[in-house]
Amino acid sequence: MSDPSIPLPPVEKARSPLSEAWEMFRRNHSAMAGLVILTFIVLGAIFGPMLYPTDPFDMVWAPFSPPGEEGYLLGTDYLGRDLMAQIIHGARVTLIIGLSAAIVTIVIGVTIGALAGFYRGWVEEVLMRITEFFQVLPTLLFSMVIVALFGATLPMITFAIGIVSWTAVARITRAEFLRIRELEYVTASRAAGAPSGKLMFKVILPNAAPPIIVQSALMVGSAILFEAGLSFLGLTDPNIVSWGQIIGSNRQYILESGYTVTIPGLAIFVTVLAISLVGDGLNDALNPKLRQR
Repeated sequence: MSDPSIPLPPVEKARSPLSEAWEMFRRNHSAMAGLVILTFIVLGAIFGPMLYPTDPFDMVWAPFSPPGEEGYLLGTDYLGRDLMAQIIHGARVTLIIGLSAAIVTIVIGVTIGALAGFYRGWVEEVLMRITEFFQVLPTLLFSMVIVALFGATLPMITFAIGIVSWTAVARITRAEFLRIRELEYVTASRAAGAPSGKLMFKVILPNAAPPIIVQSALMVGSAILFEAGLSFLGLTDPNIVSWGQIIGSNRQYILESGYTVTIPGLAIFVTVLAISLVGDGLNDALNPKLRQR
């Protein structure tokens, strides 16, 4: 019989999966570094134009002034526009393109993957053939055709990137639905009379979310690179400033004034690297097998 005067050890409260995931993510130093860098870039995109209100289209000094000359920290481009203002104002457009294209990719990929993995049979066969068709298409060429036909506007560029990038999300979603649909709690929900829509989007999808979230984070970086590629080829909206547009408009002067291409290229590199580090951290944090180590 235990002595009542001896205090019992405290009972540890069960931690939620979200807190466990955050703890594992926090222990990943590279992922935290990526998160800090990405946070800084997002804050710069939001508040930078207020702190540095120079119009990125204004010709403020002589063309190709090197960084630091006449107080222009990053110099000027081929028209004499402030490159610092272009980088700051272009960050917002670049991130919006990346995020919007990733949303288009997720919506298409999750819808097709969920339907294929849940219904099986001829539905899966038809949707997977469509997925394979888009998968074998040359993505850059297909997006170039879309932009060339319908115009190089911001919504069309975003749509073109999203419509050629959804196949990986669809395959991941389908694989997760095939795995989860046979588990006991899904079978119990089906036996209780839950409709198909509820089973797909309220029962299966929340449990299939971790790998989809990881892939979605990486798609933002891929969309930013895709937009830079289209801009380098001249398929961009001349009325907006993005990092890719800065590279595209200065590409013919790369040998004369390489900084006009190198600086926005470094901005893209750092941003995509930060997104990749965060994506890798999410992959580790949301993987239950790794959390149990």
